[in-house]
Amino acid sequence: MKTFLNSQTRRWEPGEQRDSSVRSCVTIGEIRVALSEGDDYGNVTSADAPDAVAPDLAQRAIASSLLGGLPAPLRAQVLAEALPVELPAGSTLYREEGDPRCVLIVAGLVRVVVSAPDGRSLTIRYARSGELLGIPTIIGGPVPVSGELVTDTQLLVLNARVLRHLGQTEPALGWLLAREVTQRLYDTIDAIADRAFGSLRQRVAHHLLDLASGRPDGLLVAPVTQQQLADAVGSARPAVAKVVAELRDLGLVITTSPGIAILDAEGLHAQTWSR
Repeated sequence: MKTFLNSQTRRWEPGEQRDSSVRSCVTIGEIRVALSEGDDYGNVTSADAPDAVAPDLAQRAIASSLLGGLPAPLRAQVLAEALPVELPAGSTLYREEGDPRCVLIVAGLVRVVVSAPDGRSLTIRYARSGELLGIPTIIGGPVPVSGELVTDTQLLVLNARVLRHLGQTEPALGWLLAREVTQRLYDTIDAIADRAFGSLRQRVAHHLLDLASGRPDGLLVAPVTQQQLADAVGSARPAVAKVVAELRDLGLVITTSPGIAILDAEGLHAQTWSR
């Protein structure tokens, strides 16, 4: 495997014979991802684009992430076999109890979801550019959550075997992994508290703020439908639609295309539950 900034994702032509180590090729929208037995990327090995992640975007994401704080030689080891992948909105990055997989988000938005047997779901985290996903799976194995792409997303898939080995042998990386897992614990506590103690309005306000990103015109927009928002807070669409209407009447949000625009972020934050 080449270093990530020079690596070329592999394109297979129709009918071409593939190496026997490749088990299958799955199509996700326009993207073809190869799955192989026993690989070190959580079964992700290739995407159907020669330059899936722009080098400048990747460098900025690395610099803003926890990896940016590592000594340069160690950071180079961590990233030496990273695989660039681009996936469309709606794809599933990780399924419950899946193989260990760790990614750095270069661009896009991913939500981490816990699902109930009856089909209900609850969003416990949103992750953006510069954030790592999957560190707990590297340390503790599969986890009962799913990772779903809210927008088209560019990723660097890190080599799980390399990350695990360096985490055990390099104190600086081991400490970084401990910091990341600790932050995820704090986020989980906040999500539980928000779900247990927050009203529906407070939960909706919280998720809108979590989802919102700035547009070139300066408007903050959460790229979400009311049904997606209902799924995220574990409620029904009519109830969430009523809350959105109330927030709109207060002058805090407006519906736009696509999503819900935040007119008063401070006022909306005042509607959230906080410890």
